[in-house]
Parts: sequence; structure tokens; C-alpha cells
Amino acid sequence: MPTYDYRCETNDRIVEVQHRMSETLSTWGEVCARAGIETGDTPSETPVHRLATGGNIIGSQRLGSGPAPAPACGTGGCCPSGFCGLN
Repeated sequence: MPTYDYRCETNDRIVEVQHRMSETLSTWGEVCARAGIETGDTPSETPVHRLATGGNIIGSQRLGSGPAPAPACGTGGCCPSGFCGLN
């Protein structure tokens, strides 16, 4: 199921939630209920806006894979480390 980021302009918080592509959340209460968090001091009926990046971008830090490694040398011996650009 895709994830989406919603922003509440009243409290300036961004919350990531999962839901079907056909769904759209429109209030802070809906977002909090889906995320399993308390609404806090922000009224439940406060409008929220889905951010353009939600559901589209998955950062490598979320996957736990970290940055891509440097490409290996063709022969493995053209630089001391065996990886081009790391000499």
C-alpha cells in the first residue's frame, strides 16, 4: 500500500500515512487516526493537504540500504581500494 505525506498548516506538522490510491484524507483527525497518533491541540476538523512527494519517492535511508557504492574498477586493480574514485 502506498504512503503519502500530509501537511497541516495550523500546526506545521507533516505526517506520513498509508492508504489506497483511491483515498484522500482531508482533515487532521483523519490523518491522525490513520497514523495512530493523537491530534494534540489541533482540532480534528482542521484541513490538511497531501504533499506532491507523498507516495512517489522512497529515500534510501528509509530502506536502510544507504548510498550506492562506487562502481568497481574493471580489473579491480587500477586504484588502491579497487574502486574507482576512492583512491
